[in-house]
Formats: sequence, C-alpha cells, structure tokens
Amino acid sequence: CVAAIRWRNCSPPPPPPPRHPAAASASGADAAAAAVAPPSLLVFSGGTAFNGVVEELKKVTTRVAHVLPVSDDGGSTAEIVRVLGGPAVGDIRSRCLRLSDESTSEALSVRTLLGHRLPLDPSEAKLEWYQIVEGEHALWDGVSQPYRETIRAFLVYFHNEILRRSAEMFCFTNGSIGNFFFAGARIFFQSLDAAIFLFSRVSQIPAESLVLPVISTNDRLTLGCELWDGTIIRGQNEISHPSNGRKEVVNKDCNSCSALPSRIKRVFYMSSEGSNLLHEVFPEANRTVLEQLSKVDCIVYAMGSLFTSVCPSLVLRGIGETIASRSIPKVLLLNGSHDRETTGLPASGFVTAITDSLNRTYGYPDKSLKNLPKDYVNALLVPKGGQIPLDIKNLSSKGIFHVVSVCVC
Repeated sequence: CVAAIRWRNCSPPPPPPPRHPAAASASGADAAAAAVAPPSLLVFSGGTAFNGVVEELKKVTTRVAHVLPVSDDGGSTAEIVRVLGGPAVGDIRSRCLRLSDESTSEALSVRTLLGHRLPLDPSEAKLEWYQIVEGEHALWDGVSQPYRETIRAFLVYFHNEILRRSAEMFCFTNGSIGNFFFAGARIFFQSLDAAIFLFSRVSQIPAESLVLPVISTNDRLTLGCELWDGTIIRGQNEISHPSNGRKEVVNKDCNSCSALPSRIKRVFYMSSEGSNLLHEVFPEANRTVLEQLSKVDCIVYAMGSLFTSVCPSLVLRGIGETIASRSIPKVLLLNGSHDRETTGLPASGFVTAITDSLNRTYGYPDKSLKNLPKDYVNALLVPKGGQIPLDIKNLSSKGIFHVVSVCVC
C-alpha cells in the first residue's frame, strides 16, 4: 500500500519549453531539490483503520496532513462529550499517538501514558484515575519533571471541570488518558487547534506531520445519515456500531451488528442543541484543510468506515471544489472487506459514495456540485484477495483506469 502511494503522477507531464541557460540552471537546481523531497499527502480517514498504515507511511514520508472527523460519539469520547460538551477528540488522539516519537525511553513512556485506558470496572477505573491525576501511578515512571508537570496540569484541569459538573456523574470506565488530556487542553485554551498543537509537541510529532480536524470548533457535532428508504439515523455510533443502550466498550466487529434496513444515501450534520434535533446544519470546513488540499502532491481516501469515517470530511462546502480543481493523484484505498455501512457495495459503489458526498448531491440543490467521479478519484489501490467486488467495467465508465492490486502483509 505504502509503495503504491509513492506514485506521484497519473500521466506524464508535457515537455517544458526552451529556457534561457541561466534560468534553466536555477530551475534545474529547484527541480533536483524537489526530486529528492518526499511526496506530500493529504489523507482523509478515521481514527482506526488507517492507523496500521501510518506506522509504515512514516518510513516513506512525514509530509502528511491527516484529516479526521470530530463527530465520533462512542466509547470514552461519548462520556466526555456528554458531560463537558465540545467536539469528539478520540480519532484525533488516536492518530496523534500513532505519529508520536518512539526514539527514546522517555518518548515511549509519554506514549504509553497517553495511550493508556482505565479498567472496565467502574470502581477500579476511578481509583486508577485518582492515582494518575495525583502523580502517584507507575505510568509516570520514565517521564521527566517538565513533561510530567505539563501533562498532569491538563489532567488536573480536566478533573476540575468534571468536579464542577458533579451532578452528571462522570463514568471513568475504559477512559482514555489521552482523551482526558486532550479535553482538558481544549477547554483551557478554548481551541481545538491549540489542544492539537500542545499534544503534538508533548508527543514530539514531526513538525511536517499535521493532524487536522476537518471542522475546527469548540461545539459538539452530531453526524446523521439518511437511508434510501427514508430512515434517518442520528449519531455516528448508531450508524456504524449501534449499542444496546448500556455503557460498554464499543464493539467494532461488523459481524456483531444487525444490518441496516436500507443502504445509506448520504451523511450530514445535525443540530446538537435545541428542540429540533433533526435539523440539518452546515458547519464550515477547517481553512487549514482547504489550504493543504490546494498544495499537496497527492490526496488519499483511506480505508475504513466509508460513511462515518471518510464521508463526514467530504460533505463540507469547499472540500469538493478544491479537490476537483487539482490535477494530482487522487487515490482511494479500497477496504478488504465489507462492514455494516457498505454491505454488498462494489468498488464502483465506493467511488459513487465519495463523488456524491463531495458533490453534496442529495443535500440542498443550491449547495450541490456536478463534478464527475474522475474529478475526485483517479486511482484505486485494491488489496489482493479482498472481498469487495472489483467491477472494472463500471470503474472505467466513471473514467477510472488506474487500478493497482497490492499485497497486504
């Protein structure tokens, strides 16, 4: 998969016009520098499926902008949002941890601390949390005083915010220390971007590796979907991994979930406040995401939950317009198997879903685009032996002729 991402252009560029010798010499030096520079990528993904690729991708290039949704409402994230409000940070925390430094023992200790989850038993979870926030837990071993005080300060701030809302009875079960740190920093700075910056510095993520929320906000965001039979489902977790109503660890095994009554037609954002909770809202795309889209060498739609991990980043105004304007590789990494969201969907169906999301086809007509599939996707990476039907003829009819099979080791 990573080897195929090295591919830089979909077609050879035209020959350059003759130039003045001096100009040619200067431009030749620039070209030589560009030739040895690693490619820059922008990846649309969720917080789980692409993580395995991240480890290998770091060996090829660190010039990657990771764009993630902030609408996850499951697990530890759901409890934070319930009590403290704000956007979901679980996917962002997960990607930051994957990108964090591992070159020293202290870096590994910081990563272990921020990647730690509390026990499933509520009493044990609360007891361990108090040991961590008071600085007495063994997880602090190997973390130097400056890092210890910085991290602990925001954990304490998070804890104080919970105490101020004691009537809500915060549940620490399976809580992520990284999520707690993130939430404390976001509330303190009143900025999700500032919290990401702090987390990136604490975990020593390379400066050229960006972790970007597709929407930069301090407000809670709720994802909804409309099925082809007209059913509306509210909440990312209810779409992809519905629970039985009890507080428990989210089971992401698609085989454990009942099938959707109909295929998904579109995803959109819903109001999280007021009495009309089915009201559709239109948040603005993060400007930094649009800036990165306008200058990267390659755009990647990662594998994972198509409608709840990738498409939430595509339905925002400005995303489709910017992607369609770029003449660069736009690569879809096809899933190896179906999940609850895509049962029975062939490869061309994934392309159609991405196209419809970027065109905002089924939203309000005055906000929709008419771009072609090939304007958004011009190459597919397909895992050998995958379960998704590869309908080459339909892909070709959409203008997609670059289909590369890759071994999944």
